[in-house]
Amino acid sequence: MLSIKKRSLVDMVYEKLREAIIQLQLPLGSKLNVNELQEKIGVSCTPIREAINRLQQEGLVVYENNVGAHIISLEPHDVLEIQQLAMTLHCAAIRLAMVNGDRDVIISELKQRLAEYASAKNEHDEVMAIKEFLGTYYHNCGNRRLDQHMLAIQGQQMLLRYIFAHCVSQRAADIGVFQQMLAETMNGDAEAVCDLLQKYTDHMTRIVEGAVTAL
Repeated sequence: MLSIKKRSLVDMVYEKLREAIIQLQLPLGSKLNVNELQEKIGVSCTPIREAINRLQQEGLVVYENNVGAHIISLEPHDVLEIQQLAMTLHCAAIRLAMVNGDRDVIISELKQRLAEYASAKNEHDEVMAIKEFLGTYYHNCGNRRLDQHMLAIQGQQMLLRYIFAHCVSQRAADIGVFQQMLAETMNGDAEAVCDLLQKYTDHMTRIVEGAVTAL
């Protein structure tokens, strides 16, 4: 008999808060008051505190002495730093996946993620599809530590992607970039894949920098 792992209360609170932060339902820089969240969500303070600790480890929440926990604030230089770090990890994953991964498996997964992106019904679905598209390189790269490093800034990356998706509607243009990345993956050209992703990231960074300035 198969065992089904149920989500804990902490998992559910964490996912609820994480989604609210990433989708900007909770303003950037706003304080997370445990008592207020307890009333709003309807759970005890313990799972809320544990969920906030997880969000802090993911870089979406900052804790300061005598101030408490609050959602990260973003300035243009923060956006640039997050994107620079993400690109370093992305390119490492792409290069390693080309060497260590099964090319047919990677291509099959990328095609599936592209189809999910093309059929996305909202911004959240778009963000998740891109996350999974790039994630294909990570879980085929054969380096668990690299994967773990990406998890540490994954929430911040998704937040930036959500801001980007909220600012512009260009799914057709983005699909073209991802299709080119797929084609270069089929060719086995890791550097070409990285170049395409860098150009896409540079464009996204400029848009998001302008958006956070206006927030």
